[in-house]
Amino acid sequence: MINVAIVEDNKIINQTLETLLNNSKGFKCAGGFFSCESFLDKIQTLNSIDVILMDIKLPGMNGIEGTKKIKQILPDVNILMLTIYEENDLIFDALCSGACGYLVKKTRPDKLLEAIKEAKEGGAPMSSNIARKVIGYFQSNKMNASDAAFLTQREQEILKELSTGNTYYAIAMNLSITSDTVRFHIKNIYKKLHVHSQAEAIAEAMRKGLI
Repeated sequence: MINVAIVEDNKIINQTLETLLNNSKGFKCAGGFFSCESFLDKIQTLNSIDVILMDIKLPGMNGIEGTKKIKQILPDVNILMLTIYEENDLIFDALCSGACGYLVKKTRPDKLLEAIKEAKEGGAPMSSNIARKVIGYFQSNKMNASDAAFLTQREQEILKELSTGNTYYAIAMNLSITSDTVRFHIKNIYKKLHVHSQAEAIAEAMRKGLI
């Protein structure tokens, strides 16, 4: 069972998401909240939460600031941004704040459930148009010479794959290597970038222009 909390100020969307979760096998809504403040007020009383669906533009504290605060209290929780906004700076800030993925609200219900499951399993799901923006950012921010020596060619390839939200298995298939080899390279990437998650690695790679 995947326990999911919702932080969304639109009452209709909040209730629709809750209904979707509670009527989907293997999912349960752990609570619907209309602001980050109300979620933070209840955070210690909530039972184990696996994934949080987080809007960005909220009354009071926005979703990016809320994500930072939540990750300080629950460092292992997976936070998926679910928003209508697709601006590059918001995508970058959300990933830097600790979000594990970034989805737009027009995502189909079945795809949203897949993304929640992927986030629970350690992935970094993104809507296809968001993934294209991330790739575009990579392509427009080339590495300098020191960065080129910083990561190996294979590590750079895996970073590209991570940025599209691919699973370890998909990366292994695309690069004709084993899943264990993917894990080995990702472990090295984390060490070199001084990060602890896929989303952090993507955000840091975006900042450095690593492709």
